[in-house]
Amino acid sequence: MTTVAIIPARGGSKGVPRKNVQRVGGVPLVERAVRAALAADGIDLVAVSTDDAEIAAVAAAAGAVVIRRPVDISGDTASSESAILHALDELEAAGESIDVVAFLQATSPFIPSDALSAAVRDVHGDRADSVFSAHETYGFLWGRTGDDAAVALNHEAGHRPRRQDREPHYLETGAFYVFRADGFRTARHRFFGRIRIAEVPEWTAIEIDDTQQLEIARALASLHETPERIPVRAVVTDFDGVHTDDTASLDADGVERVRVSREDGMGVALLRRAGIPMLILSTEVNAVVRARAEKLKVPVLHGIDDKESALRGWAEENGLDLDEIAYLGNDVNDLPAMRIVGWPIAVANAHPRVLAEARVVLARHGGHGAVRELIERVLPG
Repeated sequence: MTTVAIIPARGGSKGVPRKNVQRVGGVPLVERAVRAALAADGIDLVAVSTDDAEIAAVAAAAGAVVIRRPVDISGDTASSESAILHALDELEAAGESIDVVAFLQATSPFIPSDALSAAVRDVHGDRADSVFSAHETYGFLWGRTGDDAAVALNHEAGHRPRRQDREPHYLETGAFYVFRADGFRTARHRFFGRIRIAEVPEWTAIEIDDTQQLEIARALASLHETPERIPVRAVVTDFDGVHTDDTASLDADGVERVRVSREDGMGVALLRRAGIPMLILSTEVNAVVRARAEKLKVPVLHGIDDKESALRGWAEENGLDLDEIAYLGNDVNDLPAMRIVGWPIAVANAHPRVLAEARVVLARHGGHGAVRELIERVLPG
């Protein structure tokens, strides 16, 4: 049997702008879905259906075939089923003979490839016509009546059994659905015939529809996934809010003091020994910035209003391509510099606009080992 994974990913999104290319764990959502499909046994081809040029470019770079999605099935009211049917028509018109479809949603960032493989085997082995991802739950579900009264749905309100005395229910995650292509064409829906559950861990079940869920997904990625190496030839950082916790104290003479991390100092020493250039780029005109840079034995440009121009000049002087530079920032004045480098990085407690544009969001806060965390991901081994 020929199995194709189809990932519908349109450009429009009301809850989270540019949702399908937002990064979780440093990787765009649509690319994460493509990677999960490619890693699953039994999938022969991965296709992304999209109306958006940026999504198409990311998907193609990740190894997917791109299917241009017509405008009339790309709006808010268009169903995923319509996109899948269109994708099947396009693939078959191109000569593909498809027996099984794995429908993946890019808004589910943690698609378990092993569970997806098992679902494909269930359909290939004729044990099911349709399989979907779900996690076990013992939750007590409630609904509301027309007069706003609460009503018990999956239990009796007057009886509260212990967990071990209850049968579990399964909550659909929305991450993936695997089904026979011919049955889908007939039913025109993802559920038909013999339906089975592909059980997945509950922590993978998040589906991103708003900014809060996006932030939760980013936090989960830092907890559950091994961070990928950041392959750059140079590191540039802001100072306040990156090397420091963005607070300062003043003594009676007006001398400013800041708090820094010894961990960061060791990390910078390791980077220097590896021969990787580093620069501190700061808008502040303050003796403490130069003092810390001298302590770290790192060049510094401070009192810089135009960070983008300064960074371009430094990169040219040092024979570095901007794509090979990581810039670590925390606030909106870092955005012009972050936008021109290959690896814009944000500390965990960065401004929301910085978090939104970062390629990678670190697990640590500024002044609490964020610089060391970045350096450890830059250094090989």
